[in-house]
Amino acid sequence: MTTLIYTHEACLNHKPGPSHPESPERLKAVLRALHTPEFDAAEWRDAPMGTREQVLMIHTEAFVEDVEDASPNQGYMPLDGGDTVMSPGSLEAVMRCVGAACAGVDAVMGKEVRNVFCATRPCGHHAEPNKAMGFCIYNQAAIAAAYAYDVHKLERVAVVDFDVHHGNGTQAAFYDRPELFYASSHQSHFYPGTGLEAETGISHNIVNVPLPRGCDSAMFREQIAAKMLPAIRAFNPEILIISAGFDAHHLDPLAGLNLQDDDFEWVTRELMKIADDCCDGRVVSILEGGYSLEGLASSTAVHVKALMDH
Repeated sequence: MTTLIYTHEACLNHKPGPSHPESPERLKAVLRALHTPEFDAAEWRDAPMGTREQVLMIHTEAFVEDVEDASPNQGYMPLDGGDTVMSPGSLEAVMRCVGAACAGVDAVMGKEVRNVFCATRPCGHHAEPNKAMGFCIYNQAAIAAAYAYDVHKLERVAVVDFDVHHGNGTQAAFYDRPELFYASSHQSHFYPGTGLEAETGISHNIVNVPLPRGCDSAMFREQIAAKMLPAIRAFNPEILIISAGFDAHHLDPLAGLNLQDDDFEWVTRELMKIADDCCDGRVVSILEGGYSLEGLASSTAVHVKALMDH
């Protein structure tokens, strides 16, 4: 069995504006990095369309209707005051994100592949059950977790997030659901302002690891090893979903952490060890942020290579 990569050209048609950081060039950079000989053993599939039923596992019907109504035939439509913008191709793009994430769960649960990487955009972890924000429309990682619980009848599902921004949307969706676990490392104090250690969820199913601006490799690894990895093991998930953001990279223009490619490889391998011990290696990784094209491409490459090598 190998690593399966889901992507779709429709994800390039979400175009939030010529100066917007979350541009189609991000996904193009990722795909260029992954279409090289060292990834020849990976399997590629087109991301299917997600369903409204899947989206409603996390998001409210009123919010979904608002998104569908806002989808423009031309031009741009802001959803949250300006940061999160829909273009004519955005609705299909986000539904491909949802479809990839849920199909990834199906693939690992059916033992078709060892693990999955969803090379899709836009990112999703800021999207709360009833609102879009922070470049995110629907929260595909949270949806994948709810899908694993609802459809595959798993009892414990974990999402682990190493994006530089706290995934407030995932936390909000999971806070009162003890069967869903969320662990996040992120720069603090920073957008979106959530993610304090004191935010622990209804049954300590939320674990936040805030990191100071300037955090380097040594501090990152120490904090992850001390606070995040033991908590994931204690939860003992039956599947592990990764919100794989690469904007903690030292080259990233929107943030202030100083991680290297090796740090993303390290944390991926540590999470794979836990997945082997807890959930038969079942991992679905979903692309989140990363706004240096160089840093995004190189760190995604080491992340996916670690998935493949495991």
